[in-house]
Amino acid sequence: MASKAIELTVGERTVRVSNPDKMYFPDRGITKRQVVEYYIAVAEPLLGVLRDRPTTLKRFVDGVTGEAFYQKRLPKGAPDWVETARITFPSGRPADEVCPTEPAVLAWAANLGTFDFHPWPVRRPDVDHPDELRVDLDPQPGTDFTDAVKVAGVLREVLADAGLTGYPKTSGGRGIHVLVRIRSEWDFIQVRHAVIGLAREVENRIPDLATTAWWKEERGERVFLDFNQAARDRTIASAWSVRGTPRATVSMPLTWAQLSDVDPDDFDVLTVPDLLAAHGDAHSGIDQEAFGLETLLEWYEKDGRGEMPYPPDYPKMPGEPKRVQPSRARPDTE
Repeated sequence: MASKAIELTVGERTVRVSNPDKMYFPDRGITKRQVVEYYIAVAEPLLGVLRDRPTTLKRFVDGVTGEAFYQKRLPKGAPDWVETARITFPSGRPADEVCPTEPAVLAWAANLGTFDFHPWPVRRPDVDHPDELRVDLDPQPGTDFTDAVKVAGVLREVLADAGLTGYPKTSGGRGIHVLVRIRSEWDFIQVRHAVIGLAREVENRIPDLATTAWWKEERGERVFLDFNQAARDRTIASAWSVRGTPRATVSMPLTWAQLSDVDPDDFDVLTVPDLLAAHGDAHSGIDQEAFGLETLLEWYEKDGRGEMPYPPDYPKMPGEPKRVQPSRARPDTE
């Protein structure tokens, strides 16, 4: 039987929470209301991440045991105080995405079953020039979080050699995300090339631990540096986002010193608000300096290997190699 709706005061708004006792994470006994209240508790640092960014909502309307979907357009019936930003997909089609500007938007989205917030690496009004470089370290079968930490340590060294400062966070699973604030002077293709140049340099230094191979059959038991997360319309779960795991884990911002001493399962809906209150936001300084991509783009050009495959739903891109896995490739394959 559905529980009676409640109303929560969030800033200057009143947010209605329907069926607040609905079980979202059965293994932990975490309800919809607890997820909404979690997002209210972390609203300040989360809005620092999301504010003015077009944001895709990953919704689990039946909780973690149900099917999830990505909400890429403003949902029907949204309050008039939920703002939007217009973006263009690789296909050329436009969309008006949610653009969070205040805590009530987070609570409203959580009431819709949103676990993850997936912001674009851009802000209004310039949505074609990213202000954030993102590196996704994705452990492949046979590797784990410990391996990702090792690769992240080398990534940090490579970033420093390029004059950049990165900010790490857990993905909420086995992986690690590293964020770099950049000047919004380059388009999506250039930023993707910069990530490829960066990833190839990491791979060159630790080829037994890290790979840029797009095709899974070539990755082996290594950590994949997913350069295509820098492509237009590709996003990662934001810091502070709840992930669709049985434990209700959270993508947690960390310092580099903390990264090697944590278990990603330590960060969840129940623990993170107290950790934030006690220790603050490890990424609070990310906006203090925006960096340039000149060195990474030089590495990309000097490497000589050029473009890498784009995701399969993209139109064929200039200079892109054959979009077919190597074991199935034929000389005439396009």
